[in-house]
Amino acid sequence: MKVVETVTYRPHKIRWVAGITAGLIVVLFTAISFGLHGSKGFDNSGQFERGDQTAMIGLGILIALGILAFCRPRVIADAEHVKIRNVVGGYDLPWSVVRAVRFDRNSPWAQLELTNDEQVSIHALQAADKDYAVDGVRSLRALHSAAVNA
Repeated sequence: MKVVETVTYRPHKIRWVAGITAGLIVVLFTAISFGLHGSKGFDNSGQFERGDQTAMIGLGILIALGILAFCRPRVIADAEHVKIRNVVGGYDLPWSVVRAVRFDRNSPWAQLELTNDEQVSIHALQAADKDYAVDGVRSLRALHSAAVNA
C-alpha cells in the first residue's frame, strides 16, 4: 500500500445527524418561544414577556451548539506524528509511542494502542462510517508501519 504524506479524517454520518438535529432544535425552541404569551399559568404569577421568548431561543441555540460539538472530531496524521481531536480533548502523539492502530469488531471507533498499555480513542473514525473508517484505519496503519520501520 502506498503511504500518503498527510491524511485527514472526520466522521461523516454523525456530522449529518448533528447538523440536522441542531437545526431542528433551534426551529423547535423558536416555535415554542412564539407560543409564550399571556399568563404563566398561576394566579398572580405574571406574564410572559419578550425576554422569556428571547431566553427560549437562546436556550435552543445553546443546545444546538452542544449537539454540534459532535462534529468536532478529527485525526490528522503524517510520517512523524498523529494529531487526534475528539469531542472533548485531544492528543498529539509521535508514532514512536504508538504500538498499534486498532479497530475491533464491536468497537464504536478506532483506537491507538500506546506503548505504555494505554489506549486513545479516535472518534473521527467511527464504525457508523463503515468503509470510510476502514480506509482511514488502513491509512493510519500504513503511516505507522512506515514510521516504525524507518
